[in-house]
Amino acid sequence: MDFILVVIYILVLLIFSLSALAVLQIKMAGIKVKDFWSFVEANQILDKLYRFSKYYDSMSPQEQVIFLKQAEEVFDAFEKVPDVVWEDEHSKYIFVLDTYKNIKLARWNQGSKKVVPTSKK
Repeated sequence: MDFILVVIYILVLLIFSLSALAVLQIKMAGIKVKDFWSFVEANQILDKLYRFSKYYDSMSPQEQVIFLKQAEEVFDAFEKVPDVVWEDEHSKYIFVLDTYKNIKLARWNQGSKKVVPTSKK
């Protein structure tokens, strides 16, 4: 019984020490822990946006707005983390960024075409 308690104590101590080491490494890299956690979540969203961006031509206007909003959140999270951390995801990031730009440009063009001409007097 005592042996099991010692093993549990050692495992708990090991978990806390590994967690503290991870936080220390994040802080030594110059990143806030909250920003790093946002980056981890944004990385998961980036994967979804990457798959979704391959079909942006067939997106409805509502889907485009959702895509734009989520992409902006991802871009904000990625800006807070050094490029070295996410260099593996660079190609996905650029692809989503290009899709973002294309959608913004298309929506801007649609908005400028809807301008009501003034009546001639």
